[in-house]
Amino acid sequence: MSEAVVDSVVEEKVRAVLASLPALYVSTTSGNEPWLAAGFFAESDPFTLVMVLEAAGRTLTNIRSNPRVSLMVSSGAPFEPFVQGSADAVILTGGEETEEVKQALLRKAPQIDSMLDYPLEAVRFKVRSWRVTDVPNGWIPGKELVAP
Repeated sequence: MSEAVVDSVVEEKVRAVLASLPALYVSTTSGNEPWLAAGFFAESDPFTLVMVLEAAGRTLTNIRSNPRVSLMVSSGAPFEPFVQGSADAVILTGGEETEEVKQALLRKAPQIDSMLDYPLEAVRFKVRSWRVTDVPNGWIPGKELVAP
């Protein structure tokens, strides 16, 4: 199988996982202290994800200190496909951008509606690479997909 075909298959699996699940885990660090949080997200493509975070929360504080993060999108069932990735986080400061993120989140995960009344800031993740694991299909170790 050619490399282009392999990349296409891996990309389709990444797209399917992202489309099928509404929440992700984001790992951040500040100093020597790691932190893990979860929240709803939306994707515009496999390498661009957005979410909102609590304005005064530890996750956003850590991102301000160190914008390199790790992401995981998983149902929590180890035999279902899941993706793990590394990304650069960008805090969006414009009101229009934040509103666009909120609307994207509402389209993907309408249950977020009640949370949008809290003080939140929007964040965009530019994913550098994904590793997709699919145990039933023998993708152990996972297959890599690098951003173009």
